[in-house]
Amino acid sequence: MSVEHPSDRLVDGYARGDTDLPADELWAVEAHMEQCADCRGRLAAAAAGVPAVTALLTAVRDGLEPALDRSTPAPRRRRPTAWATPVMGPWLAMVIGVSVVAVLLDRTAGWTRGAPPVLLLAPVLPLAGVAAAWSRGLDPAFELTAVTPRAGLSLLLRRTLTVLAVVLPVHLVAGLLTGVALAQWLLPSLALTATALALGSVIGVGRATAALGALWTAAVLAPAAALGRLFLLRPEHLPLWALTLAAAAAVTLARHRAYTTPESLR
Repeated sequence: MSVEHPSDRLVDGYARGDTDLPADELWAVEAHMEQCADCRGRLAAAAAGVPAVTALLTAVRDGLEPALDRSTPAPRRRRPTAWATPVMGPWLAMVIGVSVVAVLLDRTAGWTRGAPPVLLLAPVLPLAGVAAAWSRGLDPAFELTAVTPRAGLSLLLRRTLTVLAVVLPVHLVAGLLTGVALAQWLLPSLALTATALALGSVIGVGRATAALGALWTAAVLAPAAALGRLFLLRPEHLPLWALTLAAAAAVTLARHRAYTTPESLR
């Protein structure tokens, strides 16, 4: 590509749309204009004196100005899907309702004294909200959200924090009303939630929450209902829950890229 500036004859002919100019000279002028601001200025000055170009620019300007005057800046779009989805509302309401029922059972049912319903349900109830926060079957806009640049672990963590911000205060009040120690349900709740996220990077968040819910029912709820005894929820088990929480958080962060794969969307 030549570094020489085109002659005034070539610039004037190009501005007028002269059809007599050779094709190679036209190509050379266009290629040079792309990288030379001075010659683009020369071309603008030459085109200003061409009646056909001036008439075209005037017509375009006259056609655009009324539309531009009527237009208004587009409002800034909010991103409600960053922290919650519409389907999470009913699920969180259901979780709160179950928590209220657990308090009522603790106050009225004598057989629950050995295994308080609040303690049995508080650790596992956030899993329902997490499932609703990141589920292809429950979120009608899931496919649109999953392909955005914001999708992945960061979006999943935001929605999980929304679930915990709603559910944990309710369980705190329920624990105060029933005398259940904070650490006794909070550590298992956080550990199960983190485990669902870690396991979700392998089998999908929806499947992970369902599997953990089934495992909790078999290992904790069923023995408590049948025998009136607590399993895995005694004070001596708290170090185990703390270790589970730390390990699940480490796995989640280590596998952060897996949350953009199809397996995590199930």
